[in-house]
Amino acid sequence: MFPSTLPLFPLPNVVLFPGVFLPLHIFEPRYRAMTEDALAGDRMIGMALLKPGFEAEYEGRPPIYPVGCMGLITHAERLPDGRFNLVLQGVERFRVREEDHARVYRLGHIERLGGDIPSSSDSAALRTLRDRIQHLLVPLVERGVGEVTVPPTMTDADVIHALAQYLDLAVIEKQALLECDTVVSRATALADLLEMKAMTGGTAAWSASH
Repeated sequence: MFPSTLPLFPLPNVVLFPGVFLPLHIFEPRYRAMTEDALAGDRMIGMALLKPGFEAEYEGRPPIYPVGCMGLITHAERLPDGRFNLVLQGVERFRVREEDHARVYRLGHIERLGGDIPSSSDSAALRTLRDRIQHLLVPLVERGVGEVTVPPTMTDADVIHALAQYLDLAVIEKQALLECDTVVSRATALADLLEMKAMTGGTAAWSASH
């Protein structure tokens, strides 16, 4: 059973995708409390992106993009001073319908969005898009500062989501990819974005978080 209410962890520069792992360092008191509650419960946290202009309200509840991705805490290290090192694995996208202010951290009443697991009828289109994306990455990486190595054993959906999260794209571009309704539409949007960067002389490399 997926929760209908989810602790929200809003950040200004991180977008989580289904199936992808994300290391986190938790140090603010309100998010330490969030982590304690999550570990005592279903170990689920909802990652959400802060909208621009959040700085003045950061200590409060500045606006977030309503579409995020819930993640499962797969590893938790509690440090002596109360901070945490976590590893989160993306599970499924959600939309925040409203927020609950009962806790010191943010809670969202959420709606599951689905569309993160491709159907069997999508397999051919997804494989074609994966090949197109990997072809587009070659010249982009050559102009960049790193390389992109995709294990051949990864599923097409996992490849799309890993590239969407780890490529050095603008955070708003990543948010737009997350908001695509299906893996196929997300792969199409990613391919179109990379093609545009190729035409305009952009680069692509793994981001530092990978």
